[in-house]
Amino acid sequence: MDRTAKVAWRDEIVSLLDTSSAVFLASYSGMTVEDLSALRRELRKVDAEFHVVKNTIARKAIESRDENVLAASFKNQTGMVFARGDVAAAAKVVADTAKKNDKLKLVSGYMEKSFIDAKGVTALASLPSREVLLAKIIGSLVAPHRGLLGVMHGVPRALVSVINQIKEQKEKGEATESA
Repeated sequence: MDRTAKVAWRDEIVSLLDTSSAVFLASYSGMTVEDLSALRRELRKVDAEFHVVKNTIARKAIESRDENVLAASFKNQTGMVFARGDVAAAAKVVADTAKKNDKLKLVSGYMEKSFIDAKGVTALASLPSREVLLAKIIGSLVAPHRGLLGVMHGVPRALVSVINQIKEQKEKGEATESA
């Protein structure tokens, strides 16, 4: 590989880093092309990409960036997952694939100017998806209003119930008096 190709590859990695909200590193030593293709297909569904990188080129790409904390993680055959969409969903795809295929191992990650170790990436993968979290937040925001609405409807309902009971008692009283 000549120097211009290496520079182009480094620039591509820098471009992917610029557009990604998180990066995960995974060791893929021993995986087949079919396994890697399946991983890439699953990642595309959650707006993420898996790229096989040459360690020295990847180190050069992150050299003067915040992601430089990942430099020590580039050992053996390393692939980079660039997550642009739901970061938790991308981490989940990689973690699930690593569970199914013991040749794929999570190494580390970088998100929001923070280094994440393999356990942190696995913990991130266990989080519910963005949509589920948003639904829970909306549900908790709406719950007090529903409770208040129930109380407000309960007062007139109770009043109507009391009036009906009084009416029934009067009707029973009139029925016993006339008998």
